[in-house]
Amino acid sequence: MRKDQISRRQFIRNTAALAGGVFLSSCVSRDTGKKSPPTAIDQVALGKTGLKLSRLGLGAGSIGGSIQRNLGTEKFNQLVRYAYDRGITYIDTADNYKTHTMVRDAVKGLPREKLFIQSKMPGVPEKPLEVLDRYRKELGVDYIDSLLTHCAVTPNWEEQRKRTLDALDEAKDKQIIRAHGVSCHSLPALTKAAQLGWVDVNLVRINPQGSHVDTPAEKWDAKSDASHVAPVLEQMKAMRENGHGVIGMKIIGNGDFTNPEDREKSIRFAMQPGLVDAVVIGFKSNAEIDEAIMRMNRALAETV
Repeated sequence: MRKDQISRRQFIRNTAALAGGVFLSSCVSRDTGKKSPPTAIDQVALGKTGLKLSRLGLGAGSIGGSIQRNLGTEKFNQLVRYAYDRGITYIDTADNYKTHTMVRDAVKGLPREKLFIQSKMPGVPEKPLEVLDRYRKELGVDYIDSLLTHCAVTPNWEEQRKRTLDALDEAKDKQIIRAHGVSCHSLPALTKAAQLGWVDVNLVRINPQGSHVDTPAEKWDAKSDASHVAPVLEQMKAMRENGHGVIGMKIIGNGDFTNPEDREKSIRFAMQPGLVDAVVIGFKSNAEIDEAIMRMNRALAETV
């Protein structure tokens, strides 16, 4: 086993210790009125959308979805069911990840009302509502909880994608989707998103190391570093002030954080109060899920 992985036995010991701490906290709360610490699997409000999702989400789009696709149907199904049994009800996918049908098979039989499914629509399709109907069929659902216009990089993306935005407004009115928003991949696009009343949900690239975060360059793959984090944080603050839902992504640096200290630093950063409503991480194993929950719970316990 690699040093950057935790064993099942280690996880059980850590979880038992945490559970004991939570129990003691609950005992103390009856005497002092203090709240129990928040956890990775809490159902949290998504901005002012009126929707709730688990604070930790399972991403089905690592390296364009190739990591999850390479697991194969059986292993991916097992991964999603394991996550659900641990309390993760938020699943994040997109058209270009090519994992819609995998998600459909994995959640079959689970109570739809307990799931939060988010997908994304790249570009500007000629007939966005027809594309959205295809998404629903591929996912095997009547509605999608959150649908984002995907990978915006220009400062006027809302004008360039007006056909998509108008269609998503119509879809929301018809309750085919419950919320809409944007996934940005540049600082100019992010700045526009923070100010738009149309945006219900922002999916934001964030980690303290600055790995794969938004930059001033209007390119989704522009090189970034820690110097680019502060401007992103400024826009995230504006999003919160405007009542937007904020979900963090690239928490593990697009998979670059193979060092456990980097993962700890990033998760602890993301869990600071008021930064995000939830985060999504692209998992490929049960051990990665266990580790993320453990690190998030530990960080969140220190915020109360």
